[in-house]
Order: sequence, then C-alpha cells, then structure tokens
Amino acid sequence: MFVCFHLWFRSFFWLRLFVAYVLVLPGIAALPALENPRPAQQQPKVRRLILKDGSYELISKYEIRGDRVRYLSSERHQWEEAPYSLVDWPATERFAREAASERQSGIRQLRENEARERAEEDANTPVVSPGIRLPDTGGVFLLDTFQGKPELNQLRQNGADVNKNTAGNIVRAAINPFAGSKQSIELKGTRAAIQSHVATPFIYLAMDSSGDPPTDYTPEMVKEHFRIVRCEEKKGNRTVGILNISVSGKAKDQVNFVETTAEAVSGRWVKVTAGAPLQTGEYALVELLEKDRINAFVWDFGVNPDAPANVDARKQEATKPRQPPVLQKRKGKEVR
Repeated sequence: MFVCFHLWFRSFFWLRLFVAYVLVLPGIAALPALENPRPAQQQPKVRRLILKDGSYELISKYEIRGDRVRYLSSERHQWEEAPYSLVDWPATERFAREAASERQSGIRQLRENEARERAEEDANTPVVSPGIRLPDTGGVFLLDTFQGKPELNQLRQNGADVNKNTAGNIVRAAINPFAGSKQSIELKGTRAAIQSHVATPFIYLAMDSSGDPPTDYTPEMVKEHFRIVRCEEKKGNRTVGILNISVSGKAKDQVNFVETTAEAVSGRWVKVTAGAPLQTGEYALVELLEKDRINAFVWDFGVNPDAPANVDARKQEATKPRQPPVLQKRKGKEVR
C-alpha cells in the first residue's frame, strides 16, 4: 500500500509541473523584449522619457514593471504609467548620456571660471603676510610688525585741505611757486598718526588711474615717481621739503630724500621700501610729478619701536580653505 501511494504522489507532482509549464511559458513569451536594459544603478540619470511618436515626458525617476513603465512626472508631481513598447529606449538613453555630458561640461566650465576669478582676486588682493591681504579698494598701506605679529596700516594723504573721504584715490596738487619765491610742504604736529615699529617697513601702493587728476603710471614707473623723504621738525610741525624758485625761474628743491626701491607685486600693486633701515624719526612717501614738481599731498608715517599700537590696524585672519563650487538648480526650468 505504501508503494502504491508513493508512486501516485510522484505521478501527481510531475503532472502539476507539466501543467504549470504549459500555462506560464506562453505568457512569458508574450512579454515585450526589454532590449537588455541596464540595471538601474548603471543607467545615466534619465530626466526625459522619449516616446516613439517623438513626444516626451519630463520625469524625476522611473521603474519597469513587466510591460509597463512607471514614472514620477516632473510636471504633475505624481506617479504615472505608460506601455513599455511605446518608449523609444535608445533615444531616451542617448538623451540621458548627452545630458550627463553637458552637466559635466557645465561643472568644468564653472570650475574654470571660478579659478580665473580667483586668480584675478589674488592679483587684486595679494597676500603680503600670512593671513593679511591687501584690499581691492586700492590705497597706500604700511606693513608693520607689532609685538611679533604683522599688521597692515592704511596711510592717508596729509596736506592742506585734503578730502578725507578719498582714501582709495590719490589727490594731486603740485608745488609751483612764482619766480623769486619759495614754498614748503608742512604737516601739522610732530608725529604722524601711523608709526612703524620696525626700521624696514614695507609700503604697498595701488597704481590706480582714478586719481585726481589721473595719471598713466605703470608699476615699472613707480621708482621714478615715488620716494621716501625724511621730515624735519620745525616750530611744532613737520617739514617735508622746500622748493625755491630763483628770479631766473630755475627751481631748486631742498628735500631729504631716502634711498628708495620699488618693485611690482601683482596686478596694480607695487611695494616701496627704503634702501637701508630707517632711523627713528618722521618720514613721508612723496610723489614726484612732471618737471620735478612734488605733489603737495603726501603719505606720512613715523618709525618708532617704542610707539603704542596703531589704531585700526588690520591683523592676521585665519585662512579658510576654498570650497568647491556648488551648482544650484534653477526653478521653473527643466533640469538636464
């Protein structure tokens, strides 16, 4: 009896397997060919589902379920379905690859633009000491060291009737007295507002054509037009220089020039330094105009290692690593 039951069970099992094979196989064969679609993780990011009639659907993502394609519409923000056979899969994947290539090209272009802008920024605002940059506003600055730390101090033009709001531009007024007379450049007080605590300060000057009046100086011409002068104390003031004009009209200046060197830094910036360490005292950076005339407006400073701290000095700042550019999605437009 046991043998008969065993034989009957085996026959019934194989009969069920045969019936399933006959019923299911035609259904499998009737499914549309999937054209060997890639696994989802290997597909390019599809943003457009192109149909065989030439139209398309903007989508955020999709999935294949049997003979249907289920996708999330980017326009209607809901899940929808379409027959798999209506989708032009080669065109859809080709568009996805081209869109991905365009995105990569856009990222490269963005990085190139950022690198170019960074180079321009570095040229206009060069680093003069770790953590200290020159501003993009221009002007004249003295790099000092106070209590072992570098500091940047802005030198403002000093002279008669100087507009204090033109710190970034150069104001010009030539000394040109009449024949048989003399004129001096005198600064009020015995001390300049900015004092260098080192004997070899660096002075940074921005060559800017927006001066008043403008000039066409180049960085290479600075050494011909800008010099450091030792000031002399006279009746509680500082005398920068005296210009004498003889009756015959010949000019002779009495200026205590200091040996000065100048070199281009980057962009429009030039560094001016004394050829030798400066002694404790009062000085000024002067501009030599045409025909040996001196600009009556100067940039005064002093050298005194025992002077107190300069007010409003720019100190070192912690440098932050530059961040890579981030692409922002545009609203209301298709993102490819």
